[in-house]
Amino acid sequence: MPATPALETRDLTIRFGGHVAVNAVSCAFHPGTLTAIVGPNGAGKTTYFNLISGQLKATAGSVLLRGHDVSGLTASARTKRGMGRAFQLTNLFPNLTVMENVRLAVQSRAGAGLQLLQLWSHRRDLIEKADSLLESVKLLEKRNAMAGALPHGDQRKLEVALLLALEPDVFMFDEPTAGMSVDEVPTVLDLIHGIKARGDKTVLLVEHKMDVVRSLADRIIVLHNGTLVADGEPATVIASPVVQEAYLGISPEAAGQTMGEAAR
Repeated sequence: MPATPALETRDLTIRFGGHVAVNAVSCAFHPGTLTAIVGPNGAGKTTYFNLISGQLKATAGSVLLRGHDVSGLTASARTKRGMGRAFQLTNLFPNLTVMENVRLAVQSRAGAGLQLLQLWSHRRDLIEKADSLLESVKLLEKRNAMAGALPHGDQRKLEVALLLALEPDVFMFDEPTAGMSVDEVPTVLDLIHGIKARGDKTVLLVEHKMDVVRSLADRIIVLHNGTLVADGEPATVIASPVVQEAYLGISPEAAGQTMGEAAR
């Protein structure tokens, strides 16, 4: 494992008035790993994500990307440095087509600008890249549909395609399967598993569904009231009685049964 983490937070803290939403959280994340961030509602998971990606400015502490302090950079500047974020609520251009959404991301990554019409018709390679991304999320047949008219599950898949188009070093997924039907979930999970399997990307995942966490994560960190209370391999963290009862809402008996089923 590289000595310098791909991403690191050091004593990352944010206060809203007298409320400490994230309390001195220090964690390092390395390429080739997928870390699930779990905890009850209001634990600070999404706020922690917002601090890392630059949507919120920390009260104290720092965020480092490949060893460089990016705490003072905007969210867009962090994206240019290799940090990619998929939101709990979709973050699309609703009045553009599915293809137009993806092609803008592809053009941006290729340094070809963000024009809707200029250059695009002359860059067959970019068109093929966009089509390939839409195929990977099973949206190619909806390439001409308006993004805002898509069902919620398809909007989530489109957002994953946009994130893939940017080719970040650090992928951040905030409940990527929220609002999806049972049939749609495997498409996104397979994509995330593929990103992790490449071995050169760092993946952070906020997720409530423990079956999703078990299937993807090789590390779990648990937040409660903004404080890091557990950090380790999934089996160890899930088996901890204090995590089962206080932080994951799972009784020890149910967790033991679930772990036994997972092992079979």
